[in-house]
Amino acid sequence: MKVFKMLSFGAIAAGIAWGVWYGFFRDEGTEYVYRTQPVTRGSISATVSATGSVNPVEMVDVGTQVSGTIKEIYVDYNSRVTKGQLIAMLDTDMLQSRIEEAKAALALAQARTTSAKASVADADRTFKRNKELWGRDLIARSELDAAETKLSLARASLAENNAQVVQAKASLKQAETSLGYARIVSPVDGVVIARKVDVGQTVAASLQTPTLFSIARDLTRMQIEASVDEADIGRIAEGQRAICRFDAWPDTTFEGTVTQVRLKSTVVSNVVTYTVIIRVDNSELKLKPSMTANVTIVTEEKKDALKVPAAALRFTPPGDVLAALSDASGAEQEEEGEGSIMGLPPMRRRNGVRSGDEDEPVVWVVEDGKIVGSVPVGEQGISDRTWVEVLNTQLKEGQELAVAFSTAGAAVAAEGEAVVVRMGR
Repeated sequence: MKVFKMLSFGAIAAGIAWGVWYGFFRDEGTEYVYRTQPVTRGSISATVSATGSVNPVEMVDVGTQVSGTIKEIYVDYNSRVTKGQLIAMLDTDMLQSRIEEAKAALALAQARTTSAKASVADADRTFKRNKELWGRDLIARSELDAAETKLSLARASLAENNAQVVQAKASLKQAETSLGYARIVSPVDGVVIARKVDVGQTVAASLQTPTLFSIARDLTRMQIEASVDEADIGRIAEGQRAICRFDAWPDTTFEGTVTQVRLKSTVVSNVVTYTVIIRVDNSELKLKPSMTANVTIVTEEKKDALKVPAAALRFTPPGDVLAALSDASGAEQEEEGEGSIMGLPPMRRRNGVRSGDEDEPVVWVVEDGKIVGSVPVGEQGISDRTWVEVLNTQLKEGQELAVAFSTAGAAVAAEGEAVVVRMGR
């Protein structure tokens, strides 16, 4: 019996001790460190990122229309050239011999034409004489017919020889033109970007024109051919601003403008991309052909937008904080009466802040070192992945929003204002 009484007293004492400990320490709760960022107003832009290479707007490939051996080269890489300037020369020995052959063929054709003219004149005289004799019945009809046939053949031969003269003249002109093609001249003013031949090298122009030089017309006007993913191409339009960066100039940004969105797609490993042309000013000649460009195309931007940190939209308070907010909301509802004749949403907190709404995105507001509840974001506008524009919202500029938390003693990574919040009843 005594043992039973002792056990009973022990249990009562333990219960009292637990109650004292719970009542004293429960208000302390878990200590959290919150990182906050304010609702702010400023510029925000939606962007699309892409990569590409930069090249001159106008690039001319210089080739040759005749086959031959490179005899002389008068320019090199980076040489400045003017329109019509001689930049290379082919060996002309074979071309010169073709001209001589063409001249000889022309002379032969002309001589044959002279002979054919004499034959026509002789045949014409014979035909006229036989015609007169036949009219006086001095020769047979067959002799007249033979003379007429001979005249016709002589005239045909003359026509053929005349055609051969024309053909020989054309061959001579072609040979002279080919000789002119042996002089490789620059078609534009510009800078030699590439030289693809050396002295003594043979070039063959039988199937296609071989490229000897590449000349950039104006290196101050460059363009980027950027590959944009099919998921983003619908947001790209001509006239949009682009921010371009190059590894060679890590601390410099170059402004560009979208000038063309090409319709033809490129498919590599089932990935579809489209080429977007971005015009870039290179007046300082910092950019060189084929440099890799990292491009950020601004698809939409606003100068004075109310915006919240994107991290605040992803933030959820700890479970015990949510429970405390729910308890506080329930207590307020009991004081004000169950329900609301004004149809106000449940768990409303002071200053229009409430502790949760499952129907729309919310952000969590920190005031005086405490999370006081959540505010519906409202309509979302453009986003740059760090900030989100908000429209038609209850949020006010300057309100501090929770974006991350940790328990006391643990560091909160990233930037922002850290406040210590001790959750209690």
